[in-house]
Amino acid sequence: MGLLHVSINAGEPQRVADFLAGIMGGRALPFPPFPDSWIAFSGADDGTAIEVYPLTHVLTFGADAIACETRDRDDRPGFAHVALRCALDREEVRARGDAQGWVTRICDRGPFACVEIWLENRLLVEVLDPQMQKDYARGMTMANWKAMFGLE
Repeated sequence: MGLLHVSINAGEPQRVADFLAGIMGGRALPFPPFPDSWIAFSGADDGTAIEVYPLTHVLTFGADAIACETRDRDDRPGFAHVALRCALDREEVRARGDAQGWVTRICDRGPFACVEIWLENRLLVEVLDPQMQKDYARGMTMANWKAMFGLE
């Protein structure tokens, strides 16, 4: 089991989708169901993707299916974030984030490290290179979580 896709919003959806697709070794394409939206596909082409909507778009439940509404632009940071696997090494990931002018840094989360990239200096994406992924798999288990925080 695992995450198949996630939706985020951005001031520049195409730019953010292009960046994410590059990190995932894939390609960004338009997302025709919703205006001015893009989707970043993973290079594995296995359905793993990130949909990127404009800051003015919100998903709502329509009468029979999902709907998209347009509202005032909201560019405030939020609490949601995503962690991504990446085949690139941490320095390449960091260089790509830096090249965008976004806050990018390598961080220690305890059981694993990640490259923290703040898309548009607003939305957090944690990117894990192959070594970071190994550490994540070893450290982020329910047993380790309970031990770290004294939960029983």
